Amino acid sequence: MLLKTALMCLAMNVYHEARDQSTVGQIAVAQVVINRVNDNRYPDSVCKVVKQSLRDEDGLPIKDKCQFSWYCDGASDKVHEKEAWKKSLQVAKSVLHGKTTNLVGISTHYHADSVYPYWAKEYKRIAKIDDHIFYEWSKK
Repeated sequence: MLLKTALMCLAMNVYHEARDQSTVGQIAVAQVVINRVNDNRYPDSVCKVVKQSLRDEDGLPIKDKCQFSWYCDGASDKVHEKEAWKKSLQVAKSVLHGKTTNLVGISTHYHADSVYPYWAKEYKRIAKIDDHIFYEWSKK
């Protein structure tokens, strides 16, 4: 059951963060989630990583205060694109089972290339894949 839950959480993240990217780009996004699970600075499960956020006094995610923007942006998380969802599930399953080449090293962060978040200067740039730039933590 835990594997099925992890699969769904990872697939949702791939779908919402990268459904318009190539398969390689989707794999890279999924690998960041797994890298966070394996890093002691982050929660120890896929679902906890995907849903990590600042929360209000009722325990609900605060809008726009999540690690992955789609999770608490106020928009519907419903899947509308069936083919993209099918691909997201396939990518998530492959990454969870370790059947993909590591594309981003130990990267724990990424962002769209259309923005430059405040934290990017504190991290080491590892790769640019499609519309995302991937980083690993490095002390400067």
